[in-house]
Amino acid sequence: MKFLIAGLGNIGSEYWGSRHNVGFRVVNAVAEEGGVAFTEARYGAVARMRVKNAELILLKPNTFMNLSGLAVRYWLQKENLTAENLLVVADDIALPFGTLRLKPKGSAAGHNGLRHIEETLATQTYSRLRFGIGSNFPTGRQIDYVLGQFEPEELEQMPAHVKKASDMVKSFCLSGVDVTMNMYNNR
Repeated sequence: MKFLIAGLGNIGSEYWGSRHNVGFRVVNAVAEEGGVAFTEARYGAVARMRVKNAELILLKPNTFMNLSGLAVRYWLQKENLTAENLLVVADDIALPFGTLRLKPKGSAAGHNGLRHIEETLATQTYSRLRFGIGSNFPTGRQIDYVLGQFEPEELEQMPAHVKKASDMVKSFCLSGVDVTMNMYNNR
C-alpha cells in the first residue's frame, strides 16, 4: 500500500513556528522517526519512507496554505493514488491545543487549506488529521493568531502531541482510518 501524507503549512522562515504550520511539524517528525530527509520537488518538499508494508510519501506543499490543493492533486496523480490513500494533517482552531482528531471525510470548517483541497479534488471524502491549536484570540484576530507563535507552555507539551500525531499517521497507513480513530480519537 502507498499513501500520500500531506502536512499543511506555509513556506518561509517567518512562518516556521506558527500555529498554522503544525502540519509541517507532524510530517517532519514522521520523516525524522523514519530516518529520511525531505528534498525539494514539484509543488513541495517530499520524503519517502516505509513503515512495515506501507510506503509513505510525505509532502510539505510549497504553494502556501490557500493553494494546498494544487500540490495534493499533483502528487496524487503523479503517484497514481486516489483520495482513499490521502491523509492531510492540518491545524484546527475549533479543538483545544494538542487535541488530535482523525476523520475520514468532512467539511473544511473554515480552514483555507482544506477548502482548497476540497475544491481541487472535488470531494470532501479524504482523511484528515486535525491538530488542535486552540482559539485563544479576540474577535477579528484569527489570522494573527494562526500565523502567530505557540506559547512557551504549549511548546513544552508539543513533542508529546507531535509524537502522538506521528503515531496516528503510521497507524492510519497500517491499520486504516477506522481502527486509528477508535484507538486515538477519544484519548
